[in-house]
Parts: sequence; structure tokens; C-alpha cells
Amino acid sequence: MSRIELAKYRMERAKKMLIKSKDSLQHEHYKLSTNRSYYAMFSAAKALLTFKEWYPSLLRPTSFSLQLAAKVLPSLKELDARRHAGIILLFNQYFVKNGIFPKELSKLLPKAKNIREEVDYRDFVEISKEDAEHQIKNAEKFIHQAEKTMSEMIWEG
Repeated sequence: MSRIELAKYRMERAKKMLIKSKDSLQHEHYKLSTNRSYYAMFSAAKALLTFKEWYPSLLRPTSFSLQLAAKVLPSLKELDARRHAGIILLFNQYFVKNGIFPKELSKLLPKAKNIREEVDYRDFVEISKEDAEHQIKNAEKFIHQAEKTMSEMIWEG
């Protein structure tokens, strides 16, 4: 499987997680909905971190500054980490700090992680329907931008 195929697979997984989040919301499982919203964003971030090597034929010259791409992307290996915080750190280091992914939207990922950890690991944490809906909206924004970023990076002819 190529890096591009893996990235697309991970992005599809992100969209499926978002659907699961919405389903959980409909069934009034707000904690689970919040959890799935986070994992949807996390999978989208991992999709962008998938690429091992970049070649000029994979870049749309009109979408990015070629100077930026030449500086950042050749050094980008398949980036992964064993911990969620590591993925977020790598994502911010390679995509946010270099202007490839919007900073404001990138902030949604660690916020969702913190909420997910509160819900999953702390006792007596309650999530309202409104909280779960807000997380879904954030996940939709994040995934939409991640898909846009990925499509700008990959030449699909």
C-alpha cells in the first residue's frame, strides 16, 4: 500500500468515526460521541502525517509555495508516535508551524483530546448534548480542512 493510499484510508476512517459520533449523539450517548469526535480528528491528523517521501509530481504548484514545500516536505518521513500527544506534537511541528494547516483549527485537536481524556478517565464527568454537538462541529471543521490540505498536497491528475 502506498503512502497516498494509506493517507486516504486514514481519512476515510476519520469520516467513519465522525459518523459514529453522530450516531452516538442520536442515541444520547454523549460521552461516546465526544470520544468518537476526538478519534475522528486524530485519524485525520494521522492521515496527513502518513507521507514518507514527497516528489514534485505529488504537489500542485498552484496550491502551495514551492519554496515552502521544498523546505518542509522532503524532510518529512512517515511520522508516527506511540502516544497521542506525540502525534499532536508532530502534526503541529510539521503542518501548523509551517503554515500548511491553519493554527486556529489545529487548536481543536488538543482541546478534543483533553475532553476525551476527562470523559474516559475521570469519574463523574458529564457531557451535555450541546457539548457533544459542539465537538461534532469542531470535528467536521477539522476533517474538512485536513481533507482540503491533503488534496492540495496530493496530485490526483
